[in-house]
Amino acid sequence: MRIATPGRRAASIAARGVGHPRLKKYSQSFVLTFLATALLAGFLSPLLRSATLSIKDTQQINTLGAPIYPADPEKFVYNGRSLDVYQVPIDGTVRNLALVQGGRSSGQFVDPLNPGAGVITWQGSYRALSPAWVLAPHPENYSNAWDLINFPRLLFNTVVIALIGMIGTLLSCTIVAYGFARFRFPGRNLLFLLLISTIFLPATVTIVPTYTTWLWLGALKADIGYLAWAPLLVPTFFANAYDVFLMRQYFLTIPREMDEAAAMDGAGPIRTLVSVILPQAWPVVIAVGIFHFIYSWNDFFGPLIYLGGKPDLQPLALGLQQFNAIRAVREPGLIQASTIMTLLIPVALFVLFQRVFTRGIVITGVDK
Repeated sequence: MRIATPGRRAASIAARGVGHPRLKKYSQSFVLTFLATALLAGFLSPLLRSATLSIKDTQQINTLGAPIYPADPEKFVYNGRSLDVYQVPIDGTVRNLALVQGGRSSGQFVDPLNPGAGVITWQGSYRALSPAWVLAPHPENYSNAWDLINFPRLLFNTVVIALIGMIGTLLSCTIVAYGFARFRFPGRNLLFLLLISTIFLPATVTIVPTYTTWLWLGALKADIGYLAWAPLLVPTFFANAYDVFLMRQYFLTIPREMDEAAAMDGAGPIRTLVSVILPQAWPVVIAVGIFHFIYSWNDFFGPLIYLGGKPDLQPLALGLQQFNAIRAVREPGLIQASTIMTLLIPVALFVLFQRVFTRGIVITGVDK
């Protein structure tokens, strides 16, 4: 007869628990959460570094061995003098001491926590010591960048260009996608195939002819004011294949019976689009709007070609590049501060419309 001892009983329970469904589920959940957190941390690490640099002083950024957090070299006022504080090893411990007088082989220090104790003599060269740092963020980098880069003007230009382009894209792409999704006409499939094939056309192929056309139309003259934005805004009112495809696929998921019901009530095609289709298609409309807004916000090549000689009309992407070319080496903190300010509006838009945006992208993949 086999007697179950407490040790054997515990081992048996542990053996049965290894394959327990709940334990297995928790293990898988932990692994997935860990991997997702690691990937998210790696993805956000450049942004975190940029945010940290934006509130650092230039001296700290250019100092070897400086801490990763925003800090300034620690100072201590002693007898009317501002003294540098160093990390001094004494009696097996490291203490923050202010340098009163330094020499090649010895230095005289004073303890900032107890200056009345007198001067402490340390044998060694103070130049081999590491300076002490104190937490000191510099949010003034943002205000300085705001003034130096003329940020309000660049922000105004960027917002206006992005909003007008977004309106043009939504109007044109909605009409074209509605036509392909709801109307039957000869050559519809062929025309849609030709439209989609333009996605594979490299943008570099059309640069020269497009530039030549706008030059012939006079849009590159120096004295036309805001009309210089025409090469960036007019094309948005003629639709694009990518956004048309997204909207068409979403429109196909809306039952045609609703169109027929609207027609029986006397609604025409435009009325059906406005009153039946669009109220159910807000997710894809918002998704396309955010897509174009962020594209226009980050566009650098177009403004560089058409607005390179017009500083008062340039958007943030071009203005930041020129600002970076002047101050990247001397004041990197200002560059990072201006970059963070530029990111705020696109990130805020994505956070506010995240659910609707995701729904618009997911549903466009439904087979119809």
